[in-house]
Amino acid sequence: MIELLTTTEMAEADRLTTAGGTPGIDLMENAGRAVADAVSAVLQGRRVVIVAGPGNNGGDGFVAARHLAERGYEVRVSFVGERKRLKGDAALAAERWSGPVEAASPVSLTDTDIVVDALFGAGLDREVEGLPRAMIKAMNAAGVPLIAVDLPSGVNGTSGAVMGLAVTATHTVTFFRRKVGHLLLPGRLHCGAVEVADIGIPASVLERIRPATFANGPRLWGRLFPMPAPGGHKYSRGHAVVVSGGVSTTGAARLAARGALRAGAGLVTIASPREALSVNAASSLAAMVRPVDGAAELAEFLADRRRNAVVLGPGGGVGQATRDQVQAALGSEAALVLDADALTSFAEMPARLFAGIAKRSGHGVILTPHDGEFTRLFNAIYNDPKVHAKLEKARMAARASGAVVLFKGADTVVAAPDGRASIADNAPPTLATAGSGDVLAGMIAGLLAQGMPAFEAASAAVWLHGEAAVEFGPGLIAEDLPDALPAVYRRLFEELAKARAARP
Repeated sequence: MIELLTTTEMAEADRLTTAGGTPGIDLMENAGRAVADAVSAVLQGRRVVIVAGPGNNGGDGFVAARHLAERGYEVRVSFVGERKRLKGDAALAAERWSGPVEAASPVSLTDTDIVVDALFGAGLDREVEGLPRAMIKAMNAAGVPLIAVDLPSGVNGTSGAVMGLAVTATHTVTFFRRKVGHLLLPGRLHCGAVEVADIGIPASVLERIRPATFANGPRLWGRLFPMPAPGGHKYSRGHAVVVSGGVSTTGAARLAARGALRAGAGLVTIASPREALSVNAASSLAAMVRPVDGAAELAEFLADRRRNAVVLGPGGGVGQATRDQVQAALGSEAALVLDADALTSFAEMPARLFAGIAKRSGHGVILTPHDGEFTRLFNAIYNDPKVHAKLEKARMAARASGAVVLFKGADTVVAAPDGRASIADNAPPTLATAGSGDVLAGMIAGLLAQGMPAFEAASAAVWLHGEAAVEFGPGLIAEDLPDALPAVYRRLFEELAKARAARP
């Protein structure tokens, strides 16, 4: 279940299901039962308060209340709003509940063992104020397990934004598929463990909805992942080139080169200025080092089509020389990863970069900005007051640039010009260390060199990057990432081999 839905797409999934003959109250019953099951799994007391709102999320809460009472729990419903405003399935669910319903008050949460948040769910698109805000604050202060229905109240399901204040749940039960807001920050930080419940919506509705956002993982890109073939050799696994900066900044290129090697590229060459040849050569064993000075020599070097993937920018310096090298690389037939200084060098003239990308035909270009680099290169998009979500910013940047955009962070988004996007949720905090982005750029190039398409290569590298950091654990520095990859690859290859063997 890798698809991530917006609130609009989830509403359409509901509509298509009910139009197909499944009563909406049946979906609500299944949702409420799933919430009751989650409460039953919490081994802490028998007193439950369900904070219910006046929409369908509240209806799910009323169903959960009934099922929990039938299981012997002491259940109270704390209702926010006017009960007469309940409509449709939510009103029917409330009618089926014969237990106590009290007007919501923060004091109602002071004597309970478990709280269920059925206030707003995923559809909230306005700031939380008044009594709902007071109830959210009280839920967070209750000091007991807190189970959210669909999405913690106060989190926007499409953007992951916190609408002023949000519930911080210990567990979230969502339905059919996860929502975008479950993965994007800061929403993800409020969800706790997320469980996806089957409530009777058939997977076939996805053919009509055609979601374009996915959770990043092997199920997204695994069928295109390059696995070593028995008859393969180093030349069949591609040749990645990493362009180095001057003597004082060669470390970034060497990190990228090692990342490309560990990612599986058959050959990796550091294209080094002559002044830095000895430094690069002395500390690079498996990677080759060749003298390449300036844009003209880089263009000549990349004229050899066997050199089919390039990383440009790490430690390269900001300015005209880097811009010229980027233009030379764009003129080649190699797939291209532009990182760090290669992006900042075009901050004052992004249209020039995008025009160069537009002239290429069929050769992937990947831009890998962190937040500051994104601000500089896509300033108008970043500061557009109408665009709040990181996902939408990345998509707009991909369309504007014509490149795959890898917008880094704890919730890294990879967006393609055709609208596809992936969101990663496996990056540990230890990845926030100098040089880790250089390794990532090299890993992407290593996968590109082996023929993986740009969107899939970028997504796979992001996932592998996170898994390598998890594998190594605390104390991580950038040099550790490539050496943690083999253990990750062993597990991945086993998983992919089984999946491919099972495929008809």
